Amino acid sequence: MTIAVAHTGHAPLSRHDRCDRCTAAAQVRALLPTGGELLFCGHHARAHVPRLRELGAAISPDLAHAMGPREVGAAISPGP
Repeated sequence: MTIAVAHTGHAPLSRHDRCDRCTAAAQVRALLPTGGELLFCGHHARAHVPRLRELGAAISPDLAHAMGPREVGAAISPGP
């Protein structure tokens, strides 16, 4: 299975990066079409990534690690 992810050009997430919802360690970066950035832990990534993709957000490659192999295919769909 091929997974389409965005290469954001940002530095990899570090232990200092925190989820914008709960302050747990960030594992996913979402770049919004408007230029904003959101960081999520695995739990909040699973909850919000599908809708963010619908809105055109670019999701970082860290997503596969955060979500696990069975959930990645459902959350990430190839862009138009």
